[in-house]
Amino acid sequence: MTVRIEKVDLPGIGVRHDLATESGSRLGVVTYRDGERELAIYDSEDPDSCRYAVAITEDEAEALADLFGASVAVSRLTRLSEETDGLYTEKIEVTEDSPFADKTLGDTKTRTRTHVSIVAIIRERKVIPSPTPAERLAAGDIIVAVGTREGLDAAARLITDGPG
Repeated sequence: MTVRIEKVDLPGIGVRHDLATESGSRLGVVTYRDGERELAIYDSEDPDSCRYAVAITEDEAEALADLFGASVAVSRLTRLSEETDGLYTEKIEVTEDSPFADKTLGDTKTRTRTHVSIVAIIRERKVIPSPTPAERLAAGDIIVAVGTREGLDAAARLITDGPG
């Protein structure tokens, strides 16, 4: 199914973006002229009749977008690895006692040492896609890595214990 988002101008009010789900439900985000937002669920029988609305702040809207973004990114990587023999995806936590907490990703030399690719970092529910070697790691970060089973095991040991 093709996902389609419709934009509806609300003169004097703001704008509404609607998403029709595969099951026939309609979800919308109303952005008012003053910047306020509402997440809305519409009656499937009458797309102009709102059954339920929740006011959300800008921070909540951003957190919700990040939550969906992180979930979708990890799901796509997992699906890719399930469809490919010998390719796996793993999440590796940077713990407080990791030798790489507060160091850059480049300091780990993960790709050189383990032949594993770091495809994202999840930090406080936000996704940093395709991080550069200059990205500083923090305790609590979740590294999303792709590689062979042996490579991922080596990467987890590297991030946890350091080289050697």
